[in-house]
Amino acid sequence: MPNQQGISAVMVGRSSELAFLDAALRDTPAALLVGGEAGVGKTRLIREFLDNARRKTPGLRVLIGGCLQISSEGLPFAPFSAVLRGLVREIGVDGVTALLPGGNPGGLARLLPEFGEPDTEAATTEARTRLFDHVLLLFERLTEETPAVLVIEDAHWAERSTRDLLSYMIRNLPPGLLVIVTYRSDELHRSHPLRPLLAELDRAGWVRRLDLDRLPRRAVAQQARGILGRDPAARLLDEVYERSEGNPLFVEALLGRDGEINCELPESLRDLILGSVQRLPEETQEILRVASAGGDRVEHALLAAVSGLDDTGLTRVLRPAVAANVLVVDGEAYAFRHALMREAIHGDLLPGEHTRTHTRFAEALEGDPALVPPGRAAAELAHHWYSAHDMTWALVSAWQAAQVAKEATAYTEWLRMIDRVLTLWDRVPDAAERLGVGHSDVLEKAIEAADLAGETERGVAFAKEALKEIDDPLCAAGVLEQRGRLKIRLGHRTALDDLREAARLVPVDPPSVTRARVLSTLAQHLYLLPNGADEGRALAAEALEVARESGDATVEAHALTTIAACDFTETDSERHLELLAEAAEVYRRGADDSAMLRVATNESHVLESIGEHERAIETAQRGIALARKHGQARTSGAFLTINVTEPLHALGRWDEVLEMTEHALELSPPPLTRASLHYALGDIALNRGDLVAAARAAAALDAVLAPTFSRTQELFPSVRLRLDLRVAEGDLTGALDVVEQVVTELHPSVNARYGWPLIAAAAHACAEAPGERSARLLGLLRDEAEKMPARGRPQLARRLVFEAEADRAEGISEQARWDEVAAAWEDLSEPHPLSYALWRAASAAADREEAAVRLRRAAELAGGLGARPLRERIEASARRARVPLGGLAGGHSLGLTPREREVLRLVADGRSNREIAGELFISAKTASVHVSNILAKLEVTSRGEAAATAHRMGLV
Repeated sequence: MPNQQGISAVMVGRSSELAFLDAALRDTPAALLVGGEAGVGKTRLIREFLDNARRKTPGLRVLIGGCLQISSEGLPFAPFSAVLRGLVREIGVDGVTALLPGGNPGGLARLLPEFGEPDTEAATTEARTRLFDHVLLLFERLTEETPAVLVIEDAHWAERSTRDLLSYMIRNLPPGLLVIVTYRSDELHRSHPLRPLLAELDRAGWVRRLDLDRLPRRAVAQQARGILGRDPAARLLDEVYERSEGNPLFVEALLGRDGEINCELPESLRDLILGSVQRLPEETQEILRVASAGGDRVEHALLAAVSGLDDTGLTRVLRPAVAANVLVVDGEAYAFRHALMREAIHGDLLPGEHTRTHTRFAEALEGDPALVPPGRAAAELAHHWYSAHDMTWALVSAWQAAQVAKEATAYTEWLRMIDRVLTLWDRVPDAAERLGVGHSDVLEKAIEAADLAGETERGVAFAKEALKEIDDPLCAAGVLEQRGRLKIRLGHRTALDDLREAARLVPVDPPSVTRARVLSTLAQHLYLLPNGADEGRALAAEALEVARESGDATVEAHALTTIAACDFTETDSERHLELLAEAAEVYRRGADDSAMLRVATNESHVLESIGEHERAIETAQRGIALARKHGQARTSGAFLTINVTEPLHALGRWDEVLEMTEHALELSPPPLTRASLHYALGDIALNRGDLVAAARAAAALDAVLAPTFSRTQELFPSVRLRLDLRVAEGDLTGALDVVEQVVTELHPSVNARYGWPLIAAAAHACAEAPGERSARLLGLLRDEAEKMPARGRPQLARRLVFEAEADRAEGISEQARWDEVAAAWEDLSEPHPLSYALWRAASAAADREEAAVRLRRAAELAGGLGARPLRERIEASARRARVPLGGLAGGHSLGLTPREREVLRLVADGRSNREIAGELFISAKTASVHVSNILAKLEVTSRGEAAATAHRMGLV
């Protein structure tokens, strides 16, 4: 059910920041400077950290004080007075006095009247020094027995006395004290007095900066889920994310508990947003109102043309807005600090003023499109004519903007403009004549745009509307093919019906591009279904022939890819790869990008199926780069992420899997893609002992797959995750219930690649829950295994696991059997199953030395992965066998993870966070967190020092 306060009960998107704060508390004395714009969640983060810290550190003392904006300069020593007042409430005046030198509290009287009258010489340097010393000595005494956290909030309002005392405290930190200073980064205009203090403190080795960014899209989705009590609709999430730009406070303000967008911002939030604007000169506010009509970013030359001011005059009027951080200079343009700020200012325009201003923008651009960057004039014109309520020119300009967006592969913009054309169609009587196309033609464009933009459900809806208007069977077949392809992505059971109906409608003679495309898509779907490969191959062969006759390179490449997939066996992978190379060559002759993206998908899939992990990663990453280049990161790019993370997962590079998966989920990919991404998160969480996160991922998987027609490649891993989770939770009856489902409903032998891991997990569950029921189920599992071929090294390894687990379920556990399993995983370079097999072999070993060798290697592998449950079981076995494991290998890595060493290498090459993010396929925020962790572990304060240390110690 929705949260009645409109606030998410769970803080989202801040796990790395919480870890950063936790590390600082373990490494006191230290100071953290936590910056971020208003509403970004500084207070919530600190509160969450303090709640956790109190639970983990009994006796931890927490003291909090905030700076107050009572006058332009603030209230002297306000946060320290608040801290002292809280301490008095806790231990009393006498308790505080006892902590001071000589039991004389007079030096603190300036902060709190409970300590007497301030010194008559309070304003002198000597009195000031005595006050600073008393405060410092007080904290030294407080932290002698237990650590303490001092939080100073809203330091952007700190006046000089507070800043000086804060600087003195941080420069002379006593042991056991963590000081956290928060401030609004958006309030720090160029001449703000806090700026030089932050720069000065930043040079101290024990001071760390933490810049709190806005939330990524996926975290906003989690926040919205916490507010609504359910997943937000995709379009709702798009609008909330676009308008809030990831600011948590703005998300809460925009999202109504009824699941709708709040049209009006709360007055308190509006005041917060506009507070800095209202302090500006009136002429500056006036030009800001004009600029707000120009969008989030407006060119200087365009604003000059619309406002009528010359260059000098415009610069003079805007300078106060830039100095106050209301506007940010962006090349030759200005951008509002936040979209909601622009929106709030724009909302102040009166109706006539609103129409006139947008009309002036449109007329200026009609007269000189060069007033905006190349490629933007069409979209800007569409926006301004629409906002000026000129429906005819709004329609025409939206259609023109749609064409420009398509050519630029800006598919989301293309869809938005096509959608606007459809919205305006009935309001312009001669729409068809003005655009030269019919309404159904626009709907077909909308289907294509929705497909490429990843708006799959909207594409299905557009197709439904188009079919109501289309009489021509050939055109209907084309739309049914598009809808069927979209439904496949959604997992709809009726996808096959649409494709078969499309094939029925399109005639065999004469051969046509439409028939080739319909048959190709139908073949693609069939070969992924149980027992559909033969029909799929026949249809693909026919599609190939028709495509070659009609000269359609795209369908030809797709058909070749499908034929290769239908003929594929792990024992003859080279033939498959040759066919894919032929399809790639067709792509280079003129096929569209979908063909090459599918080649990359299938090639990486095949390489992983034969255990070529590194080649699979390289191939899939090339595909992701192509998808990003052509605007398909949300669709093909997200799907190819699965084909990168699967081999990374196998190789034990789990942190990279988590980074890439989180990034892909932020894009809100189609449901079946989301399912596979959630599986990766759940499996790693399970293997690392985070059962809560694993259960959350399993629930997300079920939510995606429940309403869909799931293919084995999504369904079998989800069932396996649920099975392993039941075992880990100790719910062995529930685990056997899942095994029952495996043998009675799923029939794993229909797909050996995904079937072997599933029945191996089922055999493991039977071994963990011995008894009559598990014995019966094990017999059925053995029957299923008899029907399933094992081709290629990964499948052979899984079959060995199944046989070893099945033997264990029958009370047989032989060292030789598990050594054979370990050798198979060693050959594949897969550390987690190798560690497990070595542990099982050691447990079955009769010779203590042989057991010791295996246990030590198993412990090292499990420890390196962070696989806590397995590591703990290995340690327990070692204790029973009295085998010392020793420390894990690490050399002089200084605690850096493999991923951090990779980031450090790029830092040493002089790469920026954005460049590191692009190189490693992660977000810039994740790269920033890695860099912060590296600086902390290397005990340096700058990237240059980190690079020098890395070279000196041979870390890169």
